[in-house]
Amino acid sequence: MKNAFPDFRQANVVVVGDLMLDRFYFGKTKRISPEAPVPVVNIERLEDIPGGAANVAMNIASLGAKCSLSGITGQDEAAQVLEERLRSVSIECAFHQTTQHPTIIKSRIISAHQQLLRMDFESRFTIESCEGMADRVAPLLVNGGVMILSD
Repeated sequence: MKNAFPDFRQANVVVVGDLMLDRFYFGKTKRISPEAPVPVVNIERLEDIPGGAANVAMNIASLGAKCSLSGITGQDEAAQVLEERLRSVSIECAFHQTTQHPTIIKSRIISAHQQLLRMDFESRFTIESCEGMADRVAPLLVNGGVMILSD
């Protein structure tokens, strides 16, 4: 049987959307808190993974396509981690960074292969924080890129 999977190495894809960092805290639970009836998780490992539109870009890059990514982030450690993870798989990052809002972080606490809690650190972007976004995206489309809008 012939391999019918398409060759994406010539594709040039631009992804624009909500950028976020998915942060996972892994640990073991051995007791319940005396303060409230909740498990106490002793965190052993932290894992940061690109989320939202950044996850879409990671999937496109994994198919072999050239991928560029744009969206709004803060000027913070989370944006640096996100960019580092994306560049490590050859995704071109054209983040529109704002001082008005932090990068979106969605944190999860996992114990015994079960998600116990999710905490979202985000605020709605304003029109002002989006000003200049088109200037970040336009150069990515110069080489005939196909644009995907992701939310």
